[in-house]
Amino acid sequence: MPIRKLFLACATLAGFAMIQPAQAQIPIGESGITVTTTGTYASDYLFRGISQTRSRMAYQAASEAVHTSGVYVGGFISNVSFQGLDARQEVDVYGGYRVTLGGVNLDFGGIGYLYPGYTRPPGGVSPVLDYAEIYAKATYEIGPVNLLGAFNYSPNFFGRSGDGFYVEGGADWKTGVWDLTLGGRIGYQWIQRNAVFGTPDYAWWSIAVTREFPIANIGTVVASVGYYDTSISKQDCIYGTAQNICSARALASIAFRF
Repeated sequence: MPIRKLFLACATLAGFAMIQPAQAQIPIGESGITVTTTGTYASDYLFRGISQTRSRMAYQAASEAVHTSGVYVGGFISNVSFQGLDARQEVDVYGGYRVTLGGVNLDFGGIGYLYPGYTRPPGGVSPVLDYAEIYAKATYEIGPVNLLGAFNYSPNFFGRSGDGFYVEGGADWKTGVWDLTLGGRIGYQWIQRNAVFGTPDYAWWSIAVTREFPIANIGTVVASVGYYDTSISKQDCIYGTAQNICSARALASIAFRF
């Protein structure tokens, strides 16, 4: 589906709302565990502003199990495409603990980024793609605005590029207009070995509009359209290749959460 059709699909969804309560989580008996699963179809897969699919469509799925204690585990899978490498999918596994203190929602955990099926090219310098991060996140609601911040650290970032430090801040505003939520994000990525990773340290930012459409006792359809950009110039993007995967772009997605 070309991006124009995906935008039209999002616009069509924005034209109606199913106002009944939705069941977005599935309880597992009396265990205190609930499971949420999401499938997403997007015009691109952007990770911290950089395309992981070389500006092509992304097909994604995620699932998370949360216990009433605040402990959770989850997983995510998406197609990827890196020039010159045979990696075709990314699988993330993560887990952590969430707690609310003084009205602030805190989230501490770790995540592993895995690329099953990827084979390192023989000879020369060939990257190892798998890596892991620890993270801390915080959110705080002020009326219709949800403020958020995050910090991530990897002891050996993507491609074995050394220490990776990442900070992000943002806000989501429930506008009260057509049930739309307006969200903004800004992040900064520090990389120890920039020459190995392929870019300088960089900032990225986005602004997006999202609307949810609950379907009674089934789940929720989520439509989103946004603008994304980075501070990376074309010549500094992944060794100056013609991919231009760091440039400004629009991203549209449709997700179903149940």
